[in-house]
Amino acid sequence: MAQKILIIGACGQIGTELTLALRKKHGNQQVIASDIREGNEELMNSGPFETLDATNYKAIEDIVLHHEVNEVYLMAAMLSATAEKFPMRGWHLNMDSLFNVLNLAKDKKITKVFWPSSIAVFGPSTPKTNTPQTTVMEPTTVYGISKQTGERWCEYYHNKYGVDVRSIRYPGLISYKTPPGGGTTDYAVEIYHKALEEKAYTSFLSKNTALPMMFMDDAIRATISIMEAPAEAIKIRSSYNLGGISFTPEEIAAVIKNEIPEFKIDYAPDFRQEIADSWPSSIDDTEAQNDWNWKHEFDLNTMTKAMLNGLKSLS
Repeated sequence: MAQKILIIGACGQIGTELTLALRKKHGNQQVIASDIREGNEELMNSGPFETLDATNYKAIEDIVLHHEVNEVYLMAAMLSATAEKFPMRGWHLNMDSLFNVLNLAKDKKITKVFWPSSIAVFGPSTPKTNTPQTTVMEPTTVYGISKQTGERWCEYYHNKYGVDVRSIRYPGLISYKTPPGGGTTDYAVEIYHKALEEKAYTSFLSKNTALPMMFMDDAIRATISIMEAPAEAIKIRSSYNLGGISFTPEEIAAVIKNEIPEFKIDYAPDFRQEIADSWPSSIDDTEAQNDWNWKHEFDLNTMTKAMLNGLKSLS
């Protein structure tokens, strides 16, 4: 049977670029985008789209059966900063959507699931530097609690029901193609927009706050790579650490100044600082490297050039 893929949450920051990458790889008609709202013009015009509430099991099941879907990428989520404002809505969306998809796989209506976790699963008691794959996880945010819980359920469904579920813990993701979605690492996207538009930026994190980050092209490549790896290579069924690059607001500002000498940055930390302080500053992703040959390509310099050139091309 031809591979049919459903992306739930296709209009979000990751979902948009993932949808387009998968359509390019498998053909436009093989990849069904879905979200509770419509997305950008390129996404809407390039292939099938279904309006979908990720918390509605019957609605997902209907689309899966109608389109004969065999793989689901569940990208719908309420991110860290937004979920802190609406805790129960964040928990409801993040958990119910996962159970819906895991149960479809348990009942053999789909064959493979991708579900994203996050560095938010870690907490203040986690080792901050080169955070290992298996370590203390005491998240302090609604988002992190939902992701840690989700990891445990993914592993449970794999062990108990044989569900082929695969996951990676995304670091902060940086893209010029889609706006950020309410996360604590959003400053690293906003800073490029402001550098071009206003030659100045006020960071909501302090200058020395190091966080793990990744250029979106690397994240999309990792997502597709883990799904294409043979099942026996995927030894971790909770979620894989995914490392990229780590930097502070001060460091990213210095690299931007190399390209835009008049750029200025100042700092006004807000409630997101406390979230960032609970997260790792760098990630050890040796397991992903060993199991499915993961390797990131973009460093801070090449990412900065790609971001500024990309934003200029859109303006």
